[in-house]
Amino acid sequence: MPDRKPMIADGLTALENRTFDEIALGDGASMTRRLTLDDIRLLAALTGFDGGDALDPDAAAEAHLAERLSHGMLASALVAVVLGTRLPGPGATHLGQELAFRAPIRAGDTLSTSVEVVEHDPASHRLRLSCRCTNQDGTVVIDGHADLIAPAEKRRWQRTTLPEVRLAQTANGGTTRLLDLVRGLDAVRAAAVHPCDALSLSAVIDARDAGLIVPVLVAPRARLEGVAAEAGLDLSGIAIEDVPHSHAAAERAVELAAAGHVEVLVKGSLHTDELMGAVIAAKGGLRTKRRVTHCFVMQTPAYPRPFIITDAAVNIAPTLAEKADIVRNAVDLAHAMGVETPRVAILAAVETISPGMPATLDAAVLCKMADRGQIAGAVLDGPLAFDNAVSAAAAQVKGIVSPVAGRADILVVPDLESGNMLAKQLEYLGGADTAGIALGARVPIVLTSRADARDTRLASCALAVMLAHRYRTSPP
Repeated sequence: MPDRKPMIADGLTALENRTFDEIALGDGASMTRRLTLDDIRLLAALTGFDGGDALDPDAAAEAHLAERLSHGMLASALVAVVLGTRLPGPGATHLGQELAFRAPIRAGDTLSTSVEVVEHDPASHRLRLSCRCTNQDGTVVIDGHADLIAPAEKRRWQRTTLPEVRLAQTANGGTTRLLDLVRGLDAVRAAAVHPCDALSLSAVIDARDAGLIVPVLVAPRARLEGVAAEAGLDLSGIAIEDVPHSHAAAERAVELAAAGHVEVLVKGSLHTDELMGAVIAAKGGLRTKRRVTHCFVMQTPAYPRPFIITDAAVNIAPTLAEKADIVRNAVDLAHAMGVETPRVAILAAVETISPGMPATLDAAVLCKMADRGQIAGAVLDGPLAFDNAVSAAAAQVKGIVSPVAGRADILVVPDLESGNMLAKQLEYLGGADTAGIALGARVPIVLTSRADARDTRLASCALAVMLAHRYRTSPP
């Protein structure tokens, strides 16, 4: 009888089976794997489960896994991997297995699966192996046994790197979703401020053609007509407020809004600070008790719902009082989008309060302000690191118990630089659909970048229309 071989751990660089003669009673093998939310989604996809209509698709998918999938597909798969790659390995004939499911399995669990030879029949070369799976707390989640016929021939080959598996996502449809939200609403009169390049002027016409706005072009007429002629755009039927330059365009657009002649401002080819300087000027008449802040509405294939990032465009290094308004404005936007009680994650680099990191202190105070009713209409938690805010599995690994962690609707960033980089990374590397809007003034303000695509500009106008209709009955 050969010497007993030690239990095989993870990190195999080669696959080598063990024939019946190489196996003895008591031999064993094991592997460890942490269950991720992607595992849940893959299993859900394999069974045809669709949590898209659930209020919380992540939670729905995880519950479905725990109740219907994990103790079947996942348990069998983990045991099969150990039997098929470690003991006995390739070439074994799997006759059957009986498993008892002792405890639920959840995203974030670290599962250790082991097998041990308990019966060894030389006449038939049949083996029975006990099977056991425990989680990170040592709780037995699966136990039972499997019956096999050991391989007759020796096999060995180098293990290759397996291809990465990604679930194919449908198109985000972020723009489509926002347009659906405003379908049936009347177009609103909007001042397009200095749209003196082909991109911004064509975006205004696109928004008009989509039934979102009735535009008023506030810009030098001669320059507008030159841009339109060069780009092949038709300005017939569009009102034009002729002004000498971009600064005058910003001031005149604010006057129109303050007088109630337009309900939305749309930034054209002028700089953001030029337009916002006119908006927040005391004489402009658009200021409210709120700080003017900016929200990006994002939708990415990696997250199951639209979410808001704020403030990533207006307030550079907001104070605590300004952050409170940033939160309030974002909550108002979420309400307008139909989210009754948005979950707000106050982001920082860490999820613990540290006196040396002001963002963590601000987060704690904002949460206490919500507890005292100074910020209403939402559930706040923070500080939360980004991974904890968007990943339930990451939050569970770190022991964070929170109604917001892993399910945030609003991400409040510490400052403009971090927020802007986050939003741009999601857009350009994460495939996110985006829209941008400024709130806190008497009218919503569409603030788009010169690099923004047509869909982004349309989606931003859709947000403005939604807010303009809301402001008719609930002025900011």
